[in-house]
Amino acid sequence: MKMPATYNPDDLAQQVGVTMFAADTASRNTMGMELLYCKPGQASMRMHVQAKHLNGHHMCHGGFIFTLADSTFAFACNSHNTAAVASAAHIDFLKPAHEGDVLTCVGQEQALSGRHGIYDMTVRNQHDQVVAVFRGKSAQIQGQVVPT
Repeated sequence: MKMPATYNPDDLAQQVGVTMFAADTASRNTMGMELLYCKPGQASMRMHVQAKHLNGHHMCHGGFIFTLADSTFAFACNSHNTAAVASAAHIDFLKPAHEGDVLTCVGQEQALSGRHGIYDMTVRNQHDQVVAVFRGKSAQIQGQVVPT
């Protein structure tokens, strides 16, 4: 879908989210994530922890929590409709997640300067307890997600 020449940044970010999520087989099908929203510089996603996400300690594998945060980061850093990729990321695991938990990640842009951005993600469980905190650094590349 081509956006009109004049557009509302909120509408554009929402369309970026819809477009990216439709093509994001890893988040949608492999991980079972839901995109809750995509706004300028922000995004939120949710994942239900299933048996297939558990490690040898019967806890959600950290790689899956990282993937939830990384996917949310991708939507937040592309929300301005300038294609962007991760250049670095760091996560701190603070609390385990278990089968049946519902994890929600909320991401927020902290800085955007030139081609580089910094984004913070917070992953919480259904009890509003912080499970992990993630910081991602983005680099803009050529192109747009949605043609304008």
